[in-house]
Amino acid sequence: MAQREWVEKDFYKELGVPSGAGEKEIKTAYRKLASELHPDRNPDNPTAAERFKAVSEAYSVLSDSEKRKEYDETRRLFAGGGFGRRFNGGGGFGGGNFDRFSTGGDGNEFNLNDLFGAAGQTGGANIGDLFGGLFGRGAQQRPSRPRRGNDLETEAELSFLEAAKGVETVVPLTSAAPCTNCHGSGARPGTSPRVCASCNGSGAISSNQGAFGFSEPCTDCRGSGSIIEHPCTECSGTGRASRTRNIKVRIPPGIEDGKRIRLAGQGEAGLRGAPSGDLYVNIRVRKDKLFDREGDDLKVTMPVSFSELALGATLSVPTLDGKVGVRVPKGTADGKILRVRGRGVPKRDGGNGDLLVTVKVAVPPNLDGAAQAALEAYAAAEQAGGFDPRAGWAGNRS
Repeated sequence: MAQREWVEKDFYKELGVPSGAGEKEIKTAYRKLASELHPDRNPDNPTAAERFKAVSEAYSVLSDSEKRKEYDETRRLFAGGGFGRRFNGGGGFGGGNFDRFSTGGDGNEFNLNDLFGAAGQTGGANIGDLFGGLFGRGAQQRPSRPRRGNDLETEAELSFLEAAKGVETVVPLTSAAPCTNCHGSGARPGTSPRVCASCNGSGAISSNQGAFGFSEPCTDCRGSGSIIEHPCTECSGTGRASRTRNIKVRIPPGIEDGKRIRLAGQGEAGLRGAPSGDLYVNIRVRKDKLFDREGDDLKVTMPVSFSELALGATLSVPTLDGKVGVRVPKGTADGKILRVRGRGVPKRDGGNGDLLVTVKVAVPPNLDGAAQAALEAYAAAEQAGGFDPRAGWAGNRS
């Protein structure tokens, strides 16, 4: 998204958060809205689709610390009439013509595009270029660059095992994509856009008034630098059309819930063959009934009997790749964690975490006559041997 558009958009309002919101608050607000507005949940609701796009645009800026800093500085610069100037049509961002603003009481105006480059360009707000244009260095125009597409976001929901072992999945995405008829050029097949003769392809017309230089978008090509004499009938000359694509996403092993994957060039298509934006896939991992994780360690709770803990045993414990034998030492306490090296979740830098097995005694709800008699005999022998499970438990309290 061009920085020029930042002046006119309130991304904090789109997400429903205050301007001082932290990273976690912004992420939580985005996830809630994205879940409610996702096209899969609102297949026949164009309003929801537009809101989803706007929310994704807002999050793509506010979730990036550098972009957010630049966005905040840009809005601070203009919100109060930066550099002592005022916007025509009213103050603030509530309305009015943001393309031009006044330099003071002499009635002179210059184009807001001077701050951000010629209309239709992407790129940064170069304040040096602004002052160069004001004081006589604005006659030389930079060539017009096509407008890059916006970055987009979507979600991929994975099972615990898919996230741990890695998987290739497909996510559907409805967005502006290159027109298949003109291949993104905007011109009817068999024809090509021509360079605008009025601005010589720069997209802007320059003029000088004394010591000041001014530039305005070329009215013939509307700032694009080229003219399409025979527009494509499928996309009306924009070079893009809305369609649903199935995008393959390779999920690396060991990815965690909340992480996101960047797919370069898979976002919204740019105008007239301009580069596409990027697609960010947010990862959601479903809870597993058996496994949990702690960093790169795999955790599992294993039911055991009292006799297995008291006498020792070898347990067959499930892992991500089959089962493994885990030895329980004689006299192991209930709730103890046994560590098995290298049988956990794959690490990003190679190798695996560990398997953490928590042993938990399972008490039989009913005992038959023989089992009850044997247990009563054991209890008597245990008492005769002087074993007290609560010895020292309450200290000296009576």
